[in-house]
Amino acid sequence: MIRTVLFDLDGTLADTAPDLAWSLNALLKEQNLPALPYEDIRPVVSHGGKALIELGFGLSCDSDKFETLRARFLDIYCNNLTNQTTLFPGMETLLEKIESKGLNWGIVTNKPAWLTDPLVAQLNLTQRAISIISGDTIEHRKPHPAPMLLACEQAGSEAHECLYIGDAERDIIAGKNAGMKTLIALFGYIGVNDTPEKWNADGSINHPLEILDWL
Repeated sequence: MIRTVLFDLDGTLADTAPDLAWSLNALLKEQNLPALPYEDIRPVVSHGGKALIELGFGLSCDSDKFETLRARFLDIYCNNLTNQTTLFPGMETLLEKIESKGLNWGIVTNKPAWLTDPLVAQLNLTQRAISIISGDTIEHRKPHPAPMLLACEQAGSEAHECLYIGDAERDIIAGKNAGMKTLIALFGYIGVNDTPEKWNADGSINHPLEILDWL
């Protein structure tokens, strides 16, 4: 029986891509470069700031300019966390249903806490989440199972009593290695070259409310 539902943040719980894309294009504008189409940026969002800088500027992480650009990008994003960011359609209803069933829910993300915490607070979710594990909460991050197991501990559940939903392969690897049930959020930031059918999850969903069928 599932007692705890855990979510990846970007591309699963919240649709953060519009603000991340806006921030990347704002940085490109500062550097006198053309903006990128939203459709090109969206699939990269789940892979974090480094991947977005690589996409926007065609630089590898060992470039002299890379860290300066990444730091500026994160600065812009930090000041625009929830201008357009919302929960995915149906997610608020899902959270209410989870809570009404006497279950709890939490977040396990690779996003650093200095971005995760204000974003979750601005979405008015901080007090509702039983656990919020960021990419720097402990030494390890996904796909390592340690963050998942910490979330289980904070939720008061065993790993086999937890369901983890994510939109990237590392999410499924982390959940499976922790001993959880896993679902792929196909409504998230999955690129054309991704192969979720090969990730060996327990299932996949096209809409958040489909999670209720697994509960």
